[in-house]
Amino acid sequence: MTTQSDLDLARTVIRTERDALEKLESVIGPELAEAVNIILATDRHVIVAGVGKSGHIGQKIAASLASTGTPAFFLHPTEASHGDLGMIVPGSVVLAISYSGESRELTDLLRYCKGNAIPLIAMTRARQSTLGRYADVVLETPVVPEACPNGLAPTSSTTMALALGDALTIVLMARRGFSREEFGFRHPGGKLGRTLQTAADYIRDQSGPLPLAGANASFEELVIAVSEGRKGCAGIVDEDGKLIGMVTDGDLRRAILAGRLKAGAYEVMTPRPQTINPSERMMNVIKSFSENRISNAFVVDETGAPAGLIDMKDLLAEGYV
Repeated sequence: MTTQSDLDLARTVIRTERDALEKLESVIGPELAEAVNIILATDRHVIVAGVGKSGHIGQKIAASLASTGTPAFFLHPTEASHGDLGMIVPGSVVLAISYSGESRELTDLLRYCKGNAIPLIAMTRARQSTLGRYADVVLETPVVPEACPNGLAPTSSTTMALALGDALTIVLMARRGFSREEFGFRHPGGKLGRTLQTAADYIRDQSGPLPLAGANASFEELVIAVSEGRKGCAGIVDEDGKLIGMVTDGDLRRAILAGRLKAGAYEVMTPRPQTINPSERMMNVIKSFSENRISNAFVVDETGAPAGLIDMKDLLAEGYV
């Protein structure tokens, strides 16, 4: 059962970490720009290293860098001492994280960087620590109390490291002119990445015939095309294969209620339906569907022929919406 003291302690933790971030903000200086310049000067990887909680933060920073245009990976210092130092090739940049700057596991890595002229960026509270002395650039974090009641568990310090890593990442991203499209290209499995796909990307994996009928199709043929297509619609094409109309299941129901069972495609269809250009971003397709209150539309190629079909129910099922 939650007590007031639990809530008070939780708020104290958040307040303590917020205060730490405010101090960090006040001390950020030209060293961050120096670190950015060092990273931008190489076409090799940024190798992020750290042990314990700093290592966990380092893994996140490496992932953020890699996903925003700066090639990066995380290297565990212990594994580095057992052969993985070979991953650090000339031209690489190392970002080492240690709040105290005295993590023993980093020693071999630091010596390797110094002996092989590998640029080293340090993230630490202690400029005069072992890590600080080895570093070419020190991103110094202020000395702050941990939010842990015992003052031991890394809390405020890891929050600052995470925020400082994010700051470095975003400045690099801005300097590179990294676009939303590039971000989406690196995140094809996420919702943002999917919505930044083009319609051509989306329909590329579609299989099976499109629900289509000719301009002279009978009412029965329209019913079959809509039913077998299982998308609630069928495209109407002319003799050249160009899309000239669309028939929906709603159109068919209205025709049935009006007793027009002998009506042909021209009489039932909606002429010049809304279509989608293959280069259109999926986020714009979804926006158009919502604004125009439509459930589906055909993607047409440069000749006007249908190349694919995008259906809102599929978008919902696939996580686009």
